Amino acid sequence: MTKTRILLVDDHDIVRLGLMTLLNDQPGMEVVGEASTAGEAVKAAEKFNPDVILMDIRLPGEGGIEATRQVTAQFPKIKVVMLTSFADDELVMRAISAGAAGYVLKQVGNEELIRAIRAAARGEAVLDPSTTARLLARVREAERKAEEDAFRELSDREMDVLFHLAKGKTNAEIGRLLNLSEKTVGNYVSNTLEKLRLNNRIELAAYAYEHHFFERIGKE
Repeated sequence: MTKTRILLVDDHDIVRLGLMTLLNDQPGMEVVGEASTAGEAVKAAEKFNPDVILMDIRLPGEGGIEATRQVTAQFPKIKVVMLTSFADDELVMRAISAGAAGYVLKQVGNEELIRAIRAAARGEAVLDPSTTARLLARVREAERKAEEDAFRELSDREMDVLFHLAKGKTNAEIGRLLNLSEKTVGNYVSNTLEKLRLNNRIELAAYAYEHHFFERIGKE
């Protein structure tokens, strides 16, 4: 039976000892190494090549999140589960951005921790239930704000031009519809591309659909 190889990273000896005792008693699990600082964690990841790292967020040196960033960049197959006492939404977001596969509070029971490790080893994301709802709410709020900001820099006339461009109209056709010269329409298109940091009309039309342009302006 192939065992899940685990690296423990925590600056408290007693925590590592407790985790090692627990995990080595589980069928299919083996603690292959330990580390107590961020720098040691990166070196230990290279030395032991574990399947899963249990990583404390608050470590001496650069900290567990930076260690996670370095580990996942250098060894993308290693799954990092953050183990921490702090149910902090900002830390969750930073840990996930750094590449962590999961986030588990130290207060969880033994069975929950073991399930989290096994899930991470299978490539599944793991979040502590107490933080999941708040995290999803933050993600939805960020998505909503991104939608609101998607066309913020465009003028009313640029929005009019974009509407017809996204419908597949040429500059000449748009000019006739809006009573503008073809050259003026071209200028509006160029300005819109620059403001949205896009390269061509195809990208502009795709951007409009991706950001629900027609729903925003209330017409098809």
